[in-house]
Amino acid sequence: MWIFDTAIRRGKLEIWGKEDGKVQKTSAAVRPFFYLHLPDPHAHREMLEVLESRFHAEECTFLTIFGPREGYAIPAGRGVAEAIEQQTRYAAQLYNVDIRQDQRWMAEQNLFPCTYPDESRFAPDFPCPLTLMKAEIRGDPFRNEGISRIDLEGETLAGKECVVLADFICQVEARDPDVLLIPDADLWVRQMLERAREHGLEAPLSRTGRFREIGERSYWSYGRVEYKGSALIPEGRILIDTARSFNYHEGGLEGVLLGSRLTGLSPNLAARLTSGTLISSYEVYEAFRRGIAVPFRKNDPEEVRRCKTLRSCDRGGMMFQPVAGVYERVYELDFTSLYPSIIVLHNLSPETLHAPEKRGFLPEVLEPLLALRRQTKQLKKKDPAYNGRDGLLKWMLVTCFGYTGYRNAKFGRIEVHELITAGARDILLRSKACAERRGFTVLHGIVDCLWVQGTGVMELKAEIEEEIRLATECDAYDWITFLPMNDGTGAYNRYFGKLSDGTVKIRGIMARRGDTPVYIARMQEEILEVMQEACTLEELRAREDRVREISVRYQNELLHVDPADLAIRRRISRSTYERHCLEASAVEAYRKAGVDLSPGMEIGYVVRDAGSWNVTPVWDADLIDRRYYLALLDKAWTEMAFVFDRGSQDREQQ
Repeated sequence: MWIFDTAIRRGKLEIWGKEDGKVQKTSAAVRPFFYLHLPDPHAHREMLEVLESRFHAEECTFLTIFGPREGYAIPAGRGVAEAIEQQTRYAAQLYNVDIRQDQRWMAEQNLFPCTYPDESRFAPDFPCPLTLMKAEIRGDPFRNEGISRIDLEGETLAGKECVVLADFICQVEARDPDVLLIPDADLWVRQMLERAREHGLEAPLSRTGRFREIGERSYWSYGRVEYKGSALIPEGRILIDTARSFNYHEGGLEGVLLGSRLTGLSPNLAARLTSGTLISSYEVYEAFRRGIAVPFRKNDPEEVRRCKTLRSCDRGGMMFQPVAGVYERVYELDFTSLYPSIIVLHNLSPETLHAPEKRGFLPEVLEPLLALRRQTKQLKKKDPAYNGRDGLLKWMLVTCFGYTGYRNAKFGRIEVHELITAGARDILLRSKACAERRGFTVLHGIVDCLWVQGTGVMELKAEIEEEIRLATECDAYDWITFLPMNDGTGAYNRYFGKLSDGTVKIRGIMARRGDTPVYIARMQEEILEVMQEACTLEELRAREDRVREISVRYQNELLHVDPADLAIRRRISRSTYERHCLEASAVEAYRKAGVDLSPGMEIGYVVRDAGSWNVTPVWDADLIDRRYYLALLDKAWTEMAFVFDRGSQDREQQ
């Protein structure tokens, strides 16, 4: 059976799958249990007697990544585990407490979703017998104005809400899709169910009529506040919010299904989890498969070290500052999945810090993931159908490094994190030395990328790979521009250039930023299309007049633009502000419109008067502050115009 959904209900695991084209549902018995290890069991004899008599706790030996532990298997849930923590004043070491029972059962049975029996989880190709249905509900889900139009594939349902909902329900019942793809589904579904009930209708989004709920939350990630909205998860059907699922955005449906295969979680969850939670879930699934207990709260704190030692080892990634300018015939050497490759190559894992001869848990579970990424990266060059699978793997592997230093990571430790960054610094320095020995000029370097000028790049690539024992990829640029910072020195992460295959690569410029208005990003994109025609610096600078005409046209047409195309979209970091700013005014405007906001949510607003902090939500936008948006256009033009700057040309000639 090709499993596509699992859920725990009343102590039973419900499994939905397809076999011979038909949807089937089976169930299996599961029960929670966790492991307990006490450094001094005799000090808690009375508590252990109660656990044995009331919960039938049994003495056992269980396996952790650090080796076997003597302890107890306790068939109870999280509440009992937390009571044990308090009773022992957190001396107890607990395992398998906060894990998903469906994921554990799948791992123990050597099963995983989205596959047929005897199929490899790490195969880049896999069949998908699921039927799909795409729909788009028109309107703003935050404003709760009702549902008057739904666009289906090739059909539009419009009119009174009760009629539109009834027609949509008929379509879902008639097609009975396994997968529903709906933008903003996690916002619309709750409204749809409530309004259907008001009209005496029953929306068949769930095949049982029941839904599981994920609560909303705001959280910090990589220095900024993120927001995950609440969601209703149907049973027996996959529902993906195509507008808000990062994994769907990066990987498409194939990427979500691959994430499900790797983690043992249903696609409904794989679509809604962050990349970091996906890689953590993958590690947990692999631990279950190997019979390794998963710690509830880590009890391996960072070792006490001298400040001098900390300064020398905790230095993060390395970058070489470029000289701002435009350069011709440049090569970019990219170390594929550098950080996870270092983990595997150097056998870095919490348990190997003092036992390097032992094969570590992290290298063992990341090695097949890395091999799969190498496959998909090669396959997507010939077939774009692999882009989604490669995109999902890329982000899982990117975040696996960060999780080694995360304080709550199940299999992380800060010393491992530091050793990884130290290895990356060493690799970049050795690669730079190889390039300079061969007469190359090193223009720039960012952690896992090196930009060089010179001849014989394939020989250089081979020498670097032999030196560092890792694979690299080489991209050739006809030309590339490293932009300056405000003080004139080269920016580390703002550049654009034309690759030899004709595509343009951009990083850090306004067209790449998520908060840049569509109209302004469109101007840069149109300019880049003209620049893309040039294969040399001479040809590039010959197009100066044409790109200046584009800039002038966008300035002249500013007042005739749809205000929605000038919306600034940003994630708010807080719900209250102590000073006046555009974001504070936008948050207040949303509140007046009846929209509840939480930190990490995205808002969209149009600036009417920047001087008085006057903004309007995107749906009410009418007037704009012309001077403010002209300044944004000028900023975007300045990034492009640097190519034609005489000072930049002088630096390039030197």
